[in-house]
Amino acid sequence: MAETQTVLWARLLDRVHGPNPPRVVAVDPRTTKVAEAARATGGVHLAPMPGTNQALMNALIREVVHNGWADEGYIAAHTVGFEELKATVEPYTPEHAAGICRVPAADIRRAAEVFGTSERLLSTVLQGFFQSHQATAASCAVNNLHLLRGMLGRPGCGVLQMNGQPTAQNTRECGADGDLPGFRSWDNPEHVRQLADLWNVDPLTIPHWAPPTHALQIWRYCEQGSIGLLWISGTNPAVSLPELSRIRRILRQDSLFTVAQDGFLTETARHADVVLPAALWGEKQGTFTNADRTVHLSDKAVDPPGEARSDLDIWLDYARRMDFRDKDGAPLIPWSDPRGAFEAWKECTRGRPVDYTGLTYDKLRGGGGIPWPVNDEALEGTERLYADADFPIRADDCEIYGHDLLTGGAVGEQEYRAANPGGRAFLKGVAYVPPPEGPGEDYPFVLTTGRTVYHFHTRTKTGRSRRLHRAAPDVWVELSVNDAARLGVGEGDVVRVESRRGAAQAPARIGQGRDGVVFVPFHYGYWDRPAADGTSRAANELTMTEWDPVSKQPTFKIGAVRVTRTVGATGPSPAPTTTASAPADPDGIPPTVGGPDADVHEHLRTTAPPTPGTAECPAPGTTTSADETKG
Repeated sequence: MAETQTVLWARLLDRVHGPNPPRVVAVDPRTTKVAEAARATGGVHLAPMPGTNQALMNALIREVVHNGWADEGYIAAHTVGFEELKATVEPYTPEHAAGICRVPAADIRRAAEVFGTSERLLSTVLQGFFQSHQATAASCAVNNLHLLRGMLGRPGCGVLQMNGQPTAQNTRECGADGDLPGFRSWDNPEHVRQLADLWNVDPLTIPHWAPPTHALQIWRYCEQGSIGLLWISGTNPAVSLPELSRIRRILRQDSLFTVAQDGFLTETARHADVVLPAALWGEKQGTFTNADRTVHLSDKAVDPPGEARSDLDIWLDYARRMDFRDKDGAPLIPWSDPRGAFEAWKECTRGRPVDYTGLTYDKLRGGGGIPWPVNDEALEGTERLYADADFPIRADDCEIYGHDLLTGGAVGEQEYRAANPGGRAFLKGVAYVPPPEGPGEDYPFVLTTGRTVYHFHTRTKTGRSRRLHRAAPDVWVELSVNDAARLGVGEGDVVRVESRRGAAQAPARIGQGRDGVVFVPFHYGYWDRPAADGTSRAANELTMTEWDPVSKQPTFKIGAVRVTRTVGATGPSPAPTTTASAPADPDGIPPTVGGPDADVHEHLRTTAPPTPGTAECPAPGTTTSADETKG
């Protein structure tokens, strides 16, 4: 959270350093700032091996049940599946889970006590769970803990299953992740009919004959040639997706015509057949929603440069040129600006859990945002959900009927109705199974990837900020003290990290992670430095094309690698010293390295990308040649 959700983290620090601080439990193989807060508050830092989250969660649930900390009245009234969950977690004693996760059994017991005895409980879940082995199962297990203790829908209690960076909530609400808008179910004919009536189209034109095609499956179809046109908007898969050599190979296929819609000439855009320059956030108007459902309005501040246009304008122009029409022959999209789109979206949410109908632009101006649902029953928004413990999972209302957490097999409507959940929440559990790839003789380390606070996603914007670039100018490979000693690697030595899929090379940071785990930040691609054989620096050169069977999230957090020292150090690594990448021996690193106002050392000046705003690396909006202005 300290690296990705900085505003929320600042609020948590107010509590940690104030009177009556909360106990913090941190689950992370690295010693993050959250882990430091756990230690400072008498909480617990659990550092499991990547790929073992489900075993850990099963043990925590078992301890809560065995110690009598579960709220049996709440469970009986508001949940289904308790007996099945108990049977599933029964084998996971703290000792059994400790052997799988390689953490002390006593720490598992202490963490379970925090969960089981606290008067209030808030959990935050981030990509360490979502992009790992058994991702959905482990995330459901966090929900289970709160349901077992009745810690939902009241002050100080709740679960924030957050995105990797703020404000990505809208994609879930609007169906931009492949589902139907407004949390509707593709498998529910009534939900399909609602959209057909709203848009005045034949229901058969709304895709609902099979589950949504997830992102990695789309790439597989491109690879096979069954998709011939790929339109990529606002993301950079040539750096952010796993197994980058495969992604580049697909983008180069003659059978695939690619459109890239972006504010910058990213690595992906450089492979595209057509680049559509898109406006950035201050150059367009619209609303966005945070993980806690708070809706904000962002007004346009400046006009976009050159030929850049907002994404909305681009899509509306495309719809007009394609002459999309409804079943009466009228234009399919009758609105032409952001406010019109917002009014249309409000109607799409009417009566759904994500109800926006009571919101207006005027209402959103001048305040701190309003959390949905906002309607006639909640004119000023809804501070928290589930206060009445009545969950919106009735068969006629829910977005999805669920999946088998182990296989990903879909639950059918009849099976769902037979469970008779009513408004009660499901307690869903599953046994731990080993990850698809683990360390061995040839590849003895587990690779996990992640973020640093100074950069967003693939650095297309943050890498062009002088201060952020100087704070984290280049990629690094993070090793534990013991692993570095065994490998004969010192701070700043250049190491080569290899997996079965590819390799990357970067200076080493001797950090505070656990033994057996190698960490590489995923932000760094090649827009500011050409990739050459043997000098690849992107973490996703190493990651695997595997995904969680339910959420379809790639498993970025696990994979087997080996590490080899290649070149001696000329100075410390470029890793920041003020974050989770802080060195294990701070006395060995000058304190200015990694700070936003630091003087970058000579070895960084000679190896880092050009500073944004110079002739070698133009600032955004700077024209250098006809070929680059379109990005």
